[in-house]
Amino acid sequence: MAIVKRLYRFILKSFLPLFAMTFFIVLFIVLMQFLWKHIDDLVGKGIPFTLIGELFFYAGVSMVPMALPLAILLASLMTYGNFGEKFELTAMKASGISLVHSMRPLIILIALISVGAFFFQNYALPPAQVKMWTLLFSMRQKSPEVEIPEGVFYDQIPGYNLLIQKKNPDTGMLYDVMIYDVTRGGDNATILMSDSGRMAFTGDMRYLYLHLFNGEQFENLREQKALDKNVPFRRETFLDKQILIPFDANFNRMDEGGIRSQYVGKNILELQHTIDSVGHRIDSTGGIYANELRRNAFPLLIDRRTGKPIFSQDKKEEDKKTENVAPGTPGTGETEITEVEEAKVVPIDMDSLMLSVPLERRDNLFETALSISRRRINEVQFKSATTADDKMIIRRHQIELLKKYTLSVACLIFFFIGAPLGAIIRKGGLGTPLVISVLLFLFYYIIDNTGYKMARDGRWEVWIGIWLSTFILAPLGIYVTYKAMNDSAVFNPDSYKDLIRKIRGIRLPRSVGRKEVVINEITPAEALQRLDSLIDKCKELIARLNSKPKYTQFFTVNDLGSRIDDIGESLDSLVEYLSDSRDNNIVDKLGDFPWVYDTFWLTPVRYPWLAESFKWLPPVGYPLYLISLHKRKVLSASLDSVINLSEELKNLIQEEVP
Repeated sequence: MAIVKRLYRFILKSFLPLFAMTFFIVLFIVLMQFLWKHIDDLVGKGIPFTLIGELFFYAGVSMVPMALPLAILLASLMTYGNFGEKFELTAMKASGISLVHSMRPLIILIALISVGAFFFQNYALPPAQVKMWTLLFSMRQKSPEVEIPEGVFYDQIPGYNLLIQKKNPDTGMLYDVMIYDVTRGGDNATILMSDSGRMAFTGDMRYLYLHLFNGEQFENLREQKALDKNVPFRRETFLDKQILIPFDANFNRMDEGGIRSQYVGKNILELQHTIDSVGHRIDSTGGIYANELRRNAFPLLIDRRTGKPIFSQDKKEEDKKTENVAPGTPGTGETEITEVEEAKVVPIDMDSLMLSVPLERRDNLFETALSISRRRINEVQFKSATTADDKMIIRRHQIELLKKYTLSVACLIFFFIGAPLGAIIRKGGLGTPLVISVLLFLFYYIIDNTGYKMARDGRWEVWIGIWLSTFILAPLGIYVTYKAMNDSAVFNPDSYKDLIRKIRGIRLPRSVGRKEVVINEITPAEALQRLDSLIDKCKELIARLNSKPKYTQFFTVNDLGSRIDDIGESLDSLVEYLSDSRDNNIVDKLGDFPWVYDTFWLTPVRYPWLAESFKWLPPVGYPLYLISLHKRKVLSASLDSVINLSEELKNLIQEEVP
């Protein structure tokens, strides 16, 4: 027990530093991505470093759900990759400690991290996101610093365009200044030109102060209109002129209430409350719209009992009078709207009705009907847009609600992918584990982002889109863990080559080595008997293969597969028996024997349900049938080779017999 506890401490000491390092590295990378995405909103506005640091702190907290799963994947993969590379994992298995047993302390640790991630998502993340988006929107609205270049019109001051031909950085003087005041529109602009001037901000940073020298000002005396050809203007010459231009250069923090009321600033209870309230509103609005649609679209439905229209104007007024009266009250009659299934439609012959209308009025009727239809379409589209906005709000809140749980599950899944994968590849460091982790995380991110967009746009159910990445990666984690527990060579290229050769029906040449010491001597009589038996079986099977079967016979049950297996076993047994020969010529000849074995391409009838399916699917069955005919020719050639080699061996054996 002490050894196991010491092992647990060793595993935790190996994992925790790697986890902390990878977490902060990944968090730094996603923060740099955030910086490049919003750099235009931060640069050139004179924002204090304290506010930028505050924004990055809240952005870092908001990026934890993206960085945490990748850090767990990379750290677990590196930890068990190091164990495998240094043969520490082999030592654990030699001591009777299985892979799952060695993962036990990390499983408990990751489970605790997953639980903590859930509470983090529910309680810490919403306030951080509110702070981050409030700061970011405030920085976007802040005016940029006034840095007017030389010889270029500067239009970053609302309502003004400034042109400065030359600046003296030592004295702060501006030369050849031209100002266009377009606050009243381009046609009524006020133009100021001066030889020189100075520029500064007022003490409260709300106005831009310009002190101009030796210049002129031009402005219209009245507002110019489109048809005006001559508009009186005023020209002013000045030696000294002072101007205040409204330009708020302060940083004004927005109110957090607007962001807090959005889905990013709510916990589970608040999200569920919003979903319920908006859903109730949609149901109520939908019921009202449905009643209006039935009244407008089915005006000819007749009540079977009364013979009156169900949705007539009198019925509407009666409903208004009795809608606030409790059921069963005397005088109300407990009138209910009959279901549509219990109503009948008055049959109307529209052709006869239209023919009865004078020709000169038909066009008016059609125009009236068309205008009514267009008006109804506009009404339906407006109501649909209203409910579509509410449905979008519900989907947004449902997505945020489910994301509170997906982070915890993603942490567990990535651990059960990373740790077994590290035990399989047996490579530590940052090389191979980093490449594999990035590829897996990109795969996860693409799937997760695709599901999110499908759920957000309403194309998929919300739970399908948000849990899509989990549904895909969970089987991968189970598969990799199973392979690691059974020491399977998942990344061994030879195993995949063998699988491809098996599918294609290709086997490596036989390798029969010469024995230095022969214990069991071969008997020439028995060897000749085995060769004759093998030759007879091959000839019989060749005759069977040369008889081309029909398409339907190809998918019926037969004994062709068992015959092929019998010859293959006989050939393998013969090679093993003759390998004890002292004649090197015989042993060398054994390596020339081909492999004889059954494949799916030869006899698919070993899988009756699959053969029957192919039989009734000619687009699939006929290609398989043609491939089988080719494979039969190949097998027949192999059997001919077996017969020829057997005859040569018979001659060699008979030469040794005295």
